[in-house]
Amino acid sequence: MRCFFEEFKKNIKGKKVAIVGAGVSNTPLIQMMIDLGANVVVCDKKESLGEYESELRKNNVELFLGIDYLEGTKDADIIFRTPSLMPTNPYIQDAIKRGAYVTSEMGEFLKYCRGKIIGITGSDGKTTTTTLVHEMLKKQGYNVFLGGNIGNPLFHKIEEIKEDDFVVLELSSFQLIDAKYSPDRAIITNITPNHLDIHKDMQEYIDAKKNIFANQDNNGVVVLNLDNDITRDIANSVVDKTVRTFSRKQKAFAYLNDNVLTVNENAVCKVDEVKLPGMHNIENLLAAFAVVYDYVSIDTMKYIAMNFTGVEHRIEFVREINGVKFYNDSIASSPARTLAGLKSFRQKVILIAGGYDKNIPFEPLAEEGIDHIKCLVLIGKTKEKIKNAFINTMEKRNINLDIVEATTLEDAVLKAFEKANKGDIITLSPACASFDMFKNFEERGRIFKEIVNKISLT
Repeated sequence: MRCFFEEFKKNIKGKKVAIVGAGVSNTPLIQMMIDLGANVVVCDKKESLGEYESELRKNNVELFLGIDYLEGTKDADIIFRTPSLMPTNPYIQDAIKRGAYVTSEMGEFLKYCRGKIIGITGSDGKTTTTTLVHEMLKKQGYNVFLGGNIGNPLFHKIEEIKEDDFVVLELSSFQLIDAKYSPDRAIITNITPNHLDIHKDMQEYIDAKKNIFANQDNNGVVVLNLDNDITRDIANSVVDKTVRTFSRKQKAFAYLNDNVLTVNENAVCKVDEVKLPGMHNIENLLAAFAVVYDYVSIDTMKYIAMNFTGVEHRIEFVREINGVKFYNDSIASSPARTLAGLKSFRQKVILIAGGYDKNIPFEPLAEEGIDHIKCLVLIGKTKEKIKNAFINTMEKRNINLDIVEATTLEDAVLKAFEKANKGDIITLSPACASFDMFKNFEERGRIFKEIVNKISLT
């Protein structure tokens, strides 16, 4: 049973609390700590916080900004780490050794929340699956809170959440890596190589994902993908909680039965009735069905499957110009996610790819993706690595693919459009993170749409 929240409030008062990261998501946490009587220290990489800086100083908040921002954690009693600050960081390790309590907003939320928590993680499909679960529960009539990597911060609202309420959380490996509490029900959509620029190796990444259910009690439910090698192995190893599997290829708790989405042998709808494009979204729906089963009716599942059209930046239709359709799949920050996007189209596409290097190999993208690509337009730091992977595949298979290099996203869009004929599809599906050119994948997707919407009709 999760601890009562009064304990937390008593422990905070008068303590020196360092909060790492002063972004929008941490603003409510900072104010919460001020209101609870903590001596608050805010640590941020940025040299300045603009107007917010003066507001914090008025509240007697101590600031550590710029290159030495983590110095502010040195004598703190309690440290809230931001997800991007790994627990292995030397400052965090030193703090633990001297007895400081190191946690995170999500860690404390999982510890104290009284509601029924459903958590979703995975290398691909997290946001869509999280949104589907949220929409199904909401349609069924429950009071539902949405948080984690999607929606608004929730910890400052924890006393509003009642035992009968649902909380749906999208959780990353960075949030889960040191998690000591797990959601009541959990989904791992899949696990493929990702974030290997930050995790020390693939095993650390897998172990972080497994924390989403590792601390469940015996009433816990974990939903796992039988079509993914790693999550299938995890499903076979779990013995102390209820495992529900999903699959497009074989019988499972939720599976594709002769073109019909089925959960616990109940038919929900046919594949061609689903609004979301791509077979990867069939997987997302099956995962959502499995986790909400017991709480949501088959009719509600069917309604959402037949009416939900998707989340921004996920194979999002942008515009058709002279018979050429543009899609924004900026969320695709890994080769596996890009492959899923490519396979959702029924024709070869003009692909815009490239970006920040997460140390993930591009050979699988080249080997599996080349048959789905008409022309490849490359940008960003990884363009040479992606180009070389495709050249090697072309040489092995004795085939040719038109590869174009661009300097900016706008240059890439215009070059892609020059290559397109009526009836073609152009998709931004980068297979990489955005950090070499953009703040995040959302900014990349928005700018892509702005560029496309500025193209003049001829």
